[in-house]
Amino acid sequence: MAHYKAANSNREQFRRDLEKSGVLDTLMKVLVALYEEPEKPTSALDFLKHHLGAATPENPEIELLRLELAEMKEKYEAAVKENKKLKSKLARYEPPQEKRAE
Repeated sequence: MAHYKAANSNREQFRRDLEKSGVLDTLMKVLVALYEEPEKPTSALDFLKHHLGAATPENPEIELLRLELAEMKEKYEAAVKENKKLKSKLARYEPPQEKRAE
């Protein structure tokens, strides 16, 4: 009997924590949206994942990292392009290299 009360008390504490942090409210809103969806999705799990992911605010640090990544990709592409151009210029001034037999 004491074990049952401890488990029930832990369960109640967990439920209160979920309610306090807004998890229950968010889950309820997403489930209601799924219920009210006129065209039911083929995968309810994907629907939940999509709506839960969209419900969370975007971390500003993530956005900064995305911008930095895009900038680095541009710089990389420019460096690759410049490298090709310099290699072709160098090839015009250097005699062709012959491979030696070892």
